[in-house]
Amino acid sequence: MKKGFIKKMISNQYTLIDQETHEEVIATARGKLRYMKVTEDSSFSKQLTKKTKIEQKITTISPKVGDYVLYDDSEDQIIIQEILPRKNDLTRPDVCNVDQVLLVFSAVNPEFSFHLLDKFLIIMNQEHLTPVIIISKIDLIKINALNQLKEDLKYYEKMGYEVFYVNSKQRIGIDVLANIFRSKLTVLAGQTGVGKSTLLNALMPELHLKTQEISKALGRGKHTTRHTELYSYNRGYIVDTPGFSKIEFVIFHVDELKAFYPDFESLSPSCRFTSSCLHLNEPSCAVKEGVEKNEILASRYENYVTFCDEIKNQKERY
Repeated sequence: MKKGFIKKMISNQYTLIDQETHEEVIATARGKLRYMKVTEDSSFSKQLTKKTKIEQKITTISPKVGDYVLYDDSEDQIIIQEILPRKNDLTRPDVCNVDQVLLVFSAVNPEFSFHLLDKFLIIMNQEHLTPVIIISKIDLIKINALNQLKEDLKYYEKMGYEVFYVNSKQRIGIDVLANIFRSKLTVLAGQTGVGKSTLLNALMPELHLKTQEISKALGRGKHTTRHTELYSYNRGYIVDTPGFSKIEFVIFHVDELKAFYPDFESLSPSCRFTSSCLHLNEPSCAVKEGVEKNEILASRYENYVTFCDEIKNQKERY
C-alpha cells in the first residue's frame, strides 16, 4: 500500500497527496475503516464521558484533513485502508496533526470575547497545541477601545502568547504574519464572521474565497466555507474551516481545570492549601490575591469561575 496525506475532504471523498510522488489522488474510505478496535493508549482513544475507559473497545473513526493514511490504488477506485496514528486531534475545527492554531477574533462585529479566548486556550492546552492570537478588523474599532484591548491582551503576551493585529482588507499587519506559517500545518479557528476567509484572501489573493458581510439582523455571520481543505502556503499548509459559535472542552471534574491555567499554576505553591486549592472559596488563595492586586486579569479569573460552574452543572454523557 501507499502512504498519503489528506489535503481536502468533501463528504466521503478525500484528496490525498502521495508521500513519494507528491501527486494528488482522489480516494474514498473503506467501509469497515470507521469501526476500529482501539486500546486505551491509542491516539484514537478519547474519554468522552465520566466512565473510565475500558481496556479495549470498538470506536468510530473517520479520516479527516491532516491525516496520514495508507491507501490502495490497485483497483479502479482508490481506497483508504488505514489511518495512521495522530499526534493530536481536534473536533471543532475537524482536523488533526496540527502544529499551531491561529485563534482569529475580530475587534468588533462580532465583539471581541475574552470568555471565548480563555475557552479556546484551555482546549489548546489540552491538545498540546501552540496558539497564536490574531485580532482582525482593527480599522472598525475606535482608537481608545483598541488601545484598551491591546492593554488587556498584554497580559496574554506576558504569558508567552503571540498577538497580532491586522486589517486584512487593507493588508495592514499581513506581511508580519507570513513567516509564522513556514513548514507548519496551521488551523485558522474562530467564530463565524471574524474574518478568517478575508485573512486568507489577504495572504493568498489567488484563492478568491467567498466572504459575506455580517448579518445585521442576527448579529452573526453566515457559513461561507462548504468543506475542509488545506492550502499550501510558505512551505506549509493552512486549514480553512467552517465558522462556529459554540465550542466545548471535555473536562469532567472541576479540580482538573486549574491545570490548564499556567498563570494560576505559577501562583498555586503560595496558596495555603497548595495541592487542593481550587482558587474559588478557599482562604489565603494566592490566585485570588493576585486578582485583587491586578496581577491576574480580572476577566480571566471571572471566566475561570464561570467554567468551574459549567463543569459542575454539566449533564452526564453516556
